[in-house]
Amino acid sequence: MVKQGPRPLVICGPSGSGKSTLLKKLFKEFPETFGFSVSHTTRKPRPGEENAIHYHFVSVEDMQAAIENGEFIETAVFSGNMYGTSKQSVENVQNQGKVCVLDIEIEGVKQVRNSDRLNPLLVFVEPPSIDELERRLRARNTETDESLKKRLNTAKIEIEYGTTPGNFHIVIHNQNLKQAYTDLRDFILRELEVQRDQGINVCLTRVEINEKD
Repeated sequence: MVKQGPRPLVICGPSGSGKSTLLKKLFKEFPETFGFSVSHTTRKPRPGEENAIHYHFVSVEDMQAAIENGEFIETAVFSGNMYGTSKQSVENVQNQGKVCVLDIEIEGVKQVRNSDRLNPLLVFVEPPSIDELERRLRARNTETDESLKKRLNTAKIEIEYGTTPGNFHIVIHNQNLKQAYTDLRDFILRELEVQRDQGINVCLTRVEINEKD
């Protein structure tokens, strides 16, 4: 399924850790280098989310049928909802000659690590603290007290796994966004340069971005 090309990038972290913001900056600076693998989920769209852009929003029945049909690389259940990365989503990015980026949960990471399909670069984004994570999640105004408690409990488990040596290639501590992005960017560029030295074609054309972005 996976074609010879740049290693996919898997980024993982608790909800509210800032991984989406980091990816947004990465895509803005290198618009021709990366392509986002759009995950499937059975949860309902949040305000502002669009189908096939933020997620493929599907029914539980359709998701289960696709899983049984072998259409997914990884799947996970998070906060009572199903998530997954389809083979087609990864292929769509690879067909464009770009680095495929996967934003997935811990259970999905475990499946990917135990598979020989992708051989991805694994990045974990760690929030400054649980207290700061709670503040960020409350600021979204999308959580009930019950769902917030579940997310924070899950986050503690995710952080323990994510910061355990050997589980990820790098842990990005997102205390300061500018520094966190610099750490992420430098790591990825080093890895892509290694791949270029191995004869893998990777487009690294960048666009100047404002300091405030």
